Amino acid sequence: MARRGAGTPFLLRLSLLLLLQLGGTLGCASVAVGSPVVSLGSAVMASCTIRSELCRGLEQGKVQITWMLDNEPVAGSQHQGPGGTEVSNLTLPRFNRTQAKLWCWVEWNGTKQRVGMAEIRAGYPPAKPFNLSCILNLSDYGLTCRWEQGADSHLPTSVTLKSHPSRCRRSRAPAVTGCTPQGGHSHCTVPRRLLQLYRQMEIWVSAANALGTAESEHLCIDPMDVAKLDPPALQSIQSIPFQTDCIALAWEVARSNAHMELQCELRYRAPEDPAWALVTGIVGQAGTTQRCGFLFGTQYHFQMRCRRSSARGYWSEWSLGRNYTTHEKAPTGKLDAWWSARPAGAGGQLEVQLCWKAPRRQEANGRVLGYRVTLSPRRRGRDPRTICNTTHTQCNFSAPAGTRRVYLSAYNAAGESAATEVVLLERKGQPLAGLRAVPGGERSLWVCWEAPPAPAAAYVLEWQRVSSEPGRCSACWQMERDGAATAALIRDGIEPFQRYNISVYPLYKDAIGVPSNITAYSKQKAPSYAPKLHLKSISKSSAELCWDPVPVEMQNGFITSYTIFWANSTAEVSSATVNPSLSSFVIRELKPSTLYKVHIMASTAAGGTNGTSLTLVTIVLDDIEIQFLFLTLGLIFVLLILLLICFQKNGRVKQQFWPSIPDPANSSLGKWVPAELQQEPLQVPSVREPGLATISAVTVLERAAGKQPSAWGKEPATTTAGTFPALPQPYVRQEGPGMPGRGGAAAEPCQGPPGGSGETVQYARVVGDGYKGQQHALPRLYLRSSSTQPLLLDPSPSPKPYENLWFHGAVPHGCPGDGGCPEEPPATFPLLQGLRIGGAEELHDCRTF
Repeated sequence: MARRGAGTPFLLRLSLLLLLQLGGTLGCASVAVGSPVVSLGSAVMASCTIRSELCRGLEQGKVQITWMLDNEPVAGSQHQGPGGTEVSNLTLPRFNRTQAKLWCWVEWNGTKQRVGMAEIRAGYPPAKPFNLSCILNLSDYGLTCRWEQGADSHLPTSVTLKSHPSRCRRSRAPAVTGCTPQGGHSHCTVPRRLLQLYRQMEIWVSAANALGTAESEHLCIDPMDVAKLDPPALQSIQSIPFQTDCIALAWEVARSNAHMELQCELRYRAPEDPAWALVTGIVGQAGTTQRCGFLFGTQYHFQMRCRRSSARGYWSEWSLGRNYTTHEKAPTGKLDAWWSARPAGAGGQLEVQLCWKAPRRQEANGRVLGYRVTLSPRRRGRDPRTICNTTHTQCNFSAPAGTRRVYLSAYNAAGESAATEVVLLERKGQPLAGLRAVPGGERSLWVCWEAPPAPAAAYVLEWQRVSSEPGRCSACWQMERDGAATAALIRDGIEPFQRYNISVYPLYKDAIGVPSNITAYSKQKAPSYAPKLHLKSISKSSAELCWDPVPVEMQNGFITSYTIFWANSTAEVSSATVNPSLSSFVIRELKPSTLYKVHIMASTAAGGTNGTSLTLVTIVLDDIEIQFLFLTLGLIFVLLILLLICFQKNGRVKQQFWPSIPDPANSSLGKWVPAELQQEPLQVPSVREPGLATISAVTVLERAAGKQPSAWGKEPATTTAGTFPALPQPYVRQEGPGMPGRGGAAAEPCQGPPGGSGETVQYARVVGDGYKGQQHALPRLYLRSSSTQPLLLDPSPSPKPYENLWFHGAVPHGCPGDGGCPEEPPATFPLLQGLRIGGAEELHDCRTF
């Protein structure tokens, strides 16, 4: 079968299942443990025994036994037992589970199967019950006991309440089970049939589990000693005798308690009292009791409870309350008063504002109906004139000038108090030093100061919430009557996160000290919100921000600083701390044309609050730079306009940039021909050429004033100052009337210096015929004058326009006497009569050509 099973797992599983079923029925395997319940953390020993002869199919193979604790494998030892059995022993040194299952497995041919199991539980012995107490309910006379169980044992535990009628003596009588708690509770009720009233009984709680038993302390009681009685009922309360502070109170006990001796307690309090006043030692079944020390005109609330006088039992519940108001009496004591006075003008009156504190409850002796202010004390037989009668705690009135005392009193339905003298002293005394204020709590402030050099009779403390509406005088000041005090606690109207101005006045014998002032908070926190930033101005490298200060009511503390944060698009964050007294700040070293996000944080000693973000963009140029740029452009434009105007209007400036080149064709010479020339045509055979126009080339020589003319040849000139160089050949000369050679033309060159240059330069051409449609019948001829004077020998200006000019002056010294230079006046040269040469004054050395 085993050989076949190697290839058929299904048949193998089926054979093992059949084997184990038959073996289990016939006792094939057994699991034994030392104890199924052990202490938590102790050792556990177990064994598993396999009888091979009862387990069919296991004879041929070796049996392998393994262990599993729940789902975890544990190792055991295996050996051969008597009678051919296989035994495996297991020891767990520390069993740390409250409950687990231990399995024994058989391994045969590689297959495991569970063949046995033992369940193990672990825990602790039961804890000792404690705080056992019992109470007898008189409605059904059942005894209800309560206790505390202690730590959990992790094991099933039975708890019972047992009793023994042994009068707390040792007895062999069996204990009686009084009751068993249900649902795991720690209380149960013993029925009346199991109780013995007015006799001692021993009562205790017993707890038991598999590991042991525990009992509480035994309680030896008479059930009636632990009975809880019904509360009494208050009947009446009245004052005795009249006009005293004592009252008489009567009560009645419940019917269920009528046969018992009782011990009772009374408690009472006024609505303003923080705690109850307790009256003990009231003995009796029913009756009355008296109590003194009550305040006049005050409402009180009374309650009463009782218990058996001979027992340590429980008090009954407090009875239903009853209210009672004591009778009134005239107020007593002096009133704390504070004032301010100032002259009323020219009328000789004194304006006085008088404030006072309401009398304390023990001095009011009832409900105060009002207050009266007089200028003189009340005397027997007459009442002084009343200047103020009010139900408030302040009064404004006018008094005659020089008034130094007023009198203040309070009254109720029973009478009027003695007058309090108020002396109107001047405020010129020495102020206090070292004034400071510290929180005394969320709604109080301690104000401390140094003792003044002169002894003070009392101190007055004033305080006012900053920016709040002025309240009633009695709510913002108090008097410290101890002149030796150096501190006072103020509570009235103090709220957290609000600022208060505090002033302290020392009251001397003959004057009032100048006040010392301080500002304080009872508690601080971060401001409710931060101020909103506004952009005041911006440039390319800076931005000026401003903000409105946070209102005092929203500061929640003293502002210690403002912090400005700014960041650009590259997340470069910078910050600056600003003094809280400032409301503006200039951010510098910004980048031009850059976007920044800015926000402000307001901080107090308790924290800070961030404001909303402001986005700004720096500009490219500053206003000054923009103005300078526009101014520069404007100046350039104006200069251009001025230059254009100057060039247009000023010929000299215009000629410096655009020199005027003379155009003989547009000169007057082109339109003018002398009459003699029209009658006698000029005959110059050597220069006559056929053509349509008469052209004359005129050479004009010009030199700068004060300069010597340069040599015409290679040798220096021999002419002196004022002479003009000889004109070069050829030139045309026309004889005038009366002159030799009239009626003909001869070309006589003017000889220049020897060795002169033979280069001819044409300076100007004059068209004498056909200019702009001008018609001439004269025969056309050319008049040509050539000059060998070199050009641009010195930096002389350009030639000026030609003008009609009469040349006069001495004959040049360089001309020979044979007529080389012209001696005739200009009239003998008709062509030059219409041509005026500007600047010809420099040619005065040569009279004629």
